[in-house]
Parts: sequence; C-alpha cells; structure tokens
Amino acid sequence: MIRKENITFSYQEIDDPGELESADRELLDLARKAANNAYAPYSRFKVGAALRLESGKIILGTNVENAAFPSGICAERNAISNASANHPGDKSVAMAIAAMTEDGLTDDIVSPCGNCRQVIAEEESRNGKNIRIILSSKDKIRIIEKCGDLLPLQFSKNHLRSALR
Repeated sequence: MIRKENITFSYQEIDDPGELESADRELLDLARKAANNAYAPYSRFKVGAALRLESGKIILGTNVENAAFPSGICAERNAISNASANHPGDKSVAMAIAAMTEDGLTDDIVSPCGNCRQVIAEEESRNGKNIRIILSSKDKIRIIEKCGDLLPLQFSKNHLRSALR
C-alpha cells in the first residue's frame, strides 16, 4: 500500500521589529550587528547569529569563509561551537540569524543551511530543549519555535543506536 503523507509546521511572521519581545529584539539586533563582522570575501554574503543561553548570556557567530572551500564555517555553527566550548552545560534557548549583502540586509528571509539545521537539531537533542529560531530580512521577521520544524525527518542519535546493536 502506498500512502501520501504531509509534513507541516507553523511559524509567526512579523513586519515590525518593535512587535518582538524585548529579549528577541535584542537577539535580532545583535545578529544583525554580528553580520557586519563576517569574513566573506568570496561570496560577499555575510551572516550573523546571536545565540541566547539559558543563563541569559549571548554568544555571537559569523560566517568565516576560506579560499580552500569548504573549509569555512557558518555563523550558526560558529555560535554553537563557541557556546559548547566556553559555556558547557548552559543550554541554548534561542538563536537569531541575519544575512546581508553589499546592499545591506537581504530582501528575503534566509534560513539556516542543511548542515546548520542538523547541528541546531543535535543541540536541541543534546540539551533536551527546543531552540527558538528568529530569522530576519530587511522588512520581515519569522519565528520558528524549534529546529525540528525546519528539519523534519532528521537524522539523530537514535538512528546510530539501532545501527550499533
């Protein structure tokens, strides 16, 4: 028997950053500022991420490109790696992401790449806590309550456990 199934998820879309809760607005502002510090001489596509930890600490990340592709790192993975190395046990609770070109913030909302989605999903699994994701463009903000919504049918540690039996 062949069945067709659907996967759907809900998200909030906001036109005015002033409508955000103050903590989310702060995170988004920091992600946008971090994007200015990205090292993207090849793509000229700068991404900034701001990761809020349970303690309230905010960790910034930027994309860092390298002439030896694919040796660079995305902003999201940069922030999560920094948090893991420098603040072990302090769980990630929210992440804001902003991207810009030479013309400023992007016109369209940019979502994390597949590698970053997998890393964020692993962080959720490792900490047993959803990570709220705030995506932005020049004129819109999209809030997704957990990475699992961005990466349905994700590969997880449960798949490895069954393979190792």
